[in-house]
Amino acid sequence: MSQTVEGLYYSQTHEWVKVEGNEALIGITDYAQHALGSIVYVDMPEEDDELTAGGDFGAVESVKAASDLIAPVSGTVLSVNGDLEDSPALLNSDPFGTWIVRVKLSDSSELELLMTASEYTAFCDSLK
Repeated sequence: MSQTVEGLYYSQTHEWVKVEGNEALIGITDYAQHALGSIVYVDMPEEDDELTAGGDFGAVESVKAASDLIAPVSGTVLSVNGDLEDSPALLNSDPFGTWIVRVKLSDSSELELLMTASEYTAFCDSLK
């Protein structure tokens, strides 16, 4: 069973969202990092880039696969996690403690389209 964190929002493409006021941190889930294996590179957007919910905003590459990062919410990139440039494996060792981008939310109602921790767990279980 995939580990989840209560209080986060989850997408069907295995990204998580942690809301802090009108900003959100976005990362990948434990399920995603397990599926990818050892992550060797993270392609991230630039600050001030606009993310659109459902659009890709980068990619995660592992020794066995590459996977697009799909924005779970729309917003403006405020910062990217520079630690991932030198240590992309942080996404393997601490997927819920390692964010990829911080965005200023442009439409918080989009959060209603995402899953809760329990809904995401059920979703992952259905994929087995």
